Amino acid sequence: MSIQAPKQVVMVRPHHFRVNDATLEDNAFQRSVHHTDVSKQAYIEVSQAVEKLRAHGITVHLFEDKSIDTPDSVFPNNWFSTHHSGTLITYPMRAENRRREYRQDVLETLWQQYGLEHAKDLRHFTDQQRFLEGTGSIVFDHVNKLAYMARSQRTDDDLLKDVCDFLGYEAVIFDAYDAQGTPVYHTNVMMCVGTHFVLIGLDMLEATQRALLCQRFERSQQTVIALTHEQIQHFCGNAIELQGKEGALLSLSQTAYDALTIEQRATISQHATLLPLSVSTIEAAGGSVRCMIAGVHG
Repeated sequence: MSIQAPKQVVMVRPHHFRVNDATLEDNAFQRSVHHTDVSKQAYIEVSQAVEKLRAHGITVHLFEDKSIDTPDSVFPNNWFSTHHSGTLITYPMRAENRRREYRQDVLETLWQQYGLEHAKDLRHFTDQQRFLEGTGSIVFDHVNKLAYMARSQRTDDDLLKDVCDFLGYEAVIFDAYDAQGTPVYHTNVMMCVGTHFVLIGLDMLEATQRALLCQRFERSQQTVIALTHEQIQHFCGNAIELQGKEGALLSLSQTAYDALTIEQRATISQHATLLPLSVSTIEAAGGSVRCMIAGVHG
């Protein structure tokens, strides 16, 4: 069992899902959806994902969202994170309509069931136009106490360093760009850190930074699975390692699974069982399975 892979997660089932116009500016992964039953289909996708995760031994704390003006609520990982120190951190999000996603009932559940203390609240930094969007902006390596972050309009170097000082982690900050030269909006769409492996879009990094990151992975004895720009666009980096009843799982979307090569799947399978979930409607909003799952560490 690894401290990197949670057995418990938080998910949100939206009743009024839609693509968020307020985040279109810097999220190159968003796309238009042309069928009319988008909200219904997203509801179904979350329901089926929860059922599949539970069938594999994952405890899913599922919260309903009936609000009309929270189009991205299906992505709860952006506003809080939990940690083995027994602490919970809340984060400042860039889009104003995303700040409506903060929920006291989620926090209270985590306090009551896991004894987590809301020890650090960064939400007020939105007043200074400073942002850090949870485990979207930060990819934590809990085993090696590292916090990876690709710079974007949704990140702040000093806020990350503050989080790292609080947790006793080391910040690893870099720049990552898609094939068009656009900064990646969230680190977790181009990078997934597992206990023994890393999925990462190495082509998105400048050569010096790429070499430095690869040195980190080598020191951590993590197998590197390099993803192409096209695979990143298919959300291959947006995955999360979980602890199922029969061992480690790598939960990712069916879209991502289909885009991986046979060799890449085989390499991952040496460390974790692949668990693809069908969430293509939700992916139109610019996020995939990792964004949908907030791990509970505590």
